[in-house]
Amino acid sequence: MKTLIIPFFTIVCAGFLFLSCDSKKNPDASNEEWISLFNGKDLKGWTPKVKGFALGENHNNTFRVRDSILMVTYQEYDSFDSKFAHLFYKKKFSYYKLKAKYRMVGEQVEGGPGWAFANNGFMLHCQDPKTMTLDQSFPMSFEFQLLAGKDEGERPTGNLCTPGCHVHMEGKLVENHCIPKTKGATFPREKWVNIEALVLGDSIVHHIVEGDTVITYTNPIIGGHLDGLNKELFKDGTPITEGYIAIQGESHDTEFKSIEVLDLCGCKDEKAKNYKSYYIKNDPKACIYE
Repeated sequence: MKTLIIPFFTIVCAGFLFLSCDSKKNPDASNEEWISLFNGKDLKGWTPKVKGFALGENHNNTFRVRDSILMVTYQEYDSFDSKFAHLFYKKKFSYYKLKAKYRMVGEQVEGGPGWAFANNGFMLHCQDPKTMTLDQSFPMSFEFQLLAGKDEGERPTGNLCTPGCHVHMEGKLVENHCIPKTKGATFPREKWVNIEALVLGDSIVHHIVEGDTVITYTNPIIGGHLDGLNKELFKDGTPITEGYIAIQGESHDTEFKSIEVLDLCGCKDEKAKNYKSYYIKNDPKACIYE
């Protein structure tokens, strides 16, 4: 009996030791934890900024939620009157993936500029909305432009516009305000379109439409003219490493069914409880241990 008890006891101890060691690792390290920025019920977590109005004032209910859809709408406008609007999410991000589903609907509001027909966008790495001046039309940011077709011809979505900043493409500084992508489909109004953005600090950004990477740029910096931007706070040539995410309002009704973010910045220590294998940027202060 004794000769059987000793090996059994040893095996049990070894098993507990194995389980003890394994418990220090995060078994869900590879499971992606997407954050839903839109709760499907209201604008909780979002703050509007409309040109000519104070931060937080949702002029003419430009942004609203109906039937689990986040809407940018001009139903209460008689005329656009250059009331460019943006809806800011409450948290800043640096390294992340953004994915969303959108569509353009209806007709453009009276007085909207021709270029803004079926035009919206996600503004990435935005300045803090609290630093925007009252009559500033756009936040300093780089825009993932969202478009839909207009009559005949091509009008592919996923272009880049750069209010108050410049980017690099193929190693060269590009100072154009808007940069059309070289490929991609044109989608009609009323059609839901899936988009993604991969944003890695101030290193590289990809615009992705229906799984296809349509434009890539690197090293965004502050630069160029932007009406209302406080140049005392934002010095030309400064790398843009992080910022807020905002949705535009540019005179055409747009709907969003879902908006999600996967934060790629976090604890990269495998001994931590909250380690994730997909993190790209390490944040040691975020680590949680036993």
